[in-house]
Amino acid sequence: MSIANNFPKGEIKELKELLAVSQRIVVTCHVRPDGDAIGSSMAWYHMLQGMGKDVSVVIPDRAPRSLMFLPGSRDMVVFTQHDLWSRRLLRDAELVLMCDFNTSSRQGNLGDIVSECNARKVLIDHHKHPDINCDVVFSYPEMSSASELSFRLMAALGLYLDMNLDCATCLLTGMVTDTQNFTVNCDNHETYEIMLRLLETGVDKSRIIREAVKSTTYSALKLNSYAIGEKLEIFERHKAAVITLDAGELKRFGYEKGDTEGLVNEPLRIRGIVYSAFLREDADCVKVSMRSVDGFPVDKICRDHFGGGGHLMAAGGEFYGSIKDAYDILLNHMGDYDKYLPKNISKQD
Repeated sequence: MSIANNFPKGEIKELKELLAVSQRIVVTCHVRPDGDAIGSSMAWYHMLQGMGKDVSVVIPDRAPRSLMFLPGSRDMVVFTQHDLWSRRLLRDAELVLMCDFNTSSRQGNLGDIVSECNARKVLIDHHKHPDINCDVVFSYPEMSSASELSFRLMAALGLYLDMNLDCATCLLTGMVTDTQNFTVNCDNHETYEIMLRLLETGVDKSRIIREAVKSTTYSALKLNSYAIGEKLEIFERHKAAVITLDAGELKRFGYEKGDTEGLVNEPLRIRGIVYSAFLREDADCVKVSMRSVDGFPVDKICRDHFGGGGHLMAAGGEFYGSIKDAYDILLNHMGDYDKYLPKNISKQD
């Protein structure tokens, strides 16, 4: 199939050989894992299990509740909860597959352990500017998700016919969540061909949307309503929207990991808003998430000021200081990026 023919033959051959000679394999992803990180990781878990491999998925911290419907999700080893077990799995691993991140810092404290383990390493990622030491690198920023990339790699390896329903469900979940149900980052028609192939395996796309995208809790609904109703600020001059939530506000609404997933996208529904920023005060840092439309480079803002990056119109970072300082930095530098606003949108003084 054409969607399997986009990779250098030498790299596919090397990956095939690594999979053939490796029995103990660990799959891992980035900190604060989202649907694509978990989806791509768990897809490899199911594929490798089907090949008779001794495979484990080690994630830096807990996955959101919205993703725990995925088959095999209870088998994931959470580093923040099982430190020694995670270290032992990585110490004994012969091969590590690294999904959906491009630098060790994106794994938090787990990153050093992964970097120092003696296993061969393969990067499977779709973010710009990979900066990580691996034996084989598959870095394709033009792809919608690490899950799409994983499907293509599996097909290129000749494993498409071995893909079971569990593997396909995880892959489609990653694609659905990273493309906001195929509304962003999916201009390539082959992305839809891949979706079709996954649906042919019997994947329940409606359930994925219901569980991973639409379902929420009463407390999360109240938190998001508060964020939009009370904390959303519009900066008309810069065509920007900002939401901040500090630790006290999160505690007040009983925040749990994943409760604000997708909140940063909501202001983009406002006509005339070009980019949106969400600042959330976590225990160890301020988590910065940004989204945009019309090619506005939020990755540049995150890279310039918040130690992060990502995709052109979907990026994030972490700020090690107060949420007020992060907010002030964002506002003070908004004008620096006005030159990237679409020409057909006039600024209002």
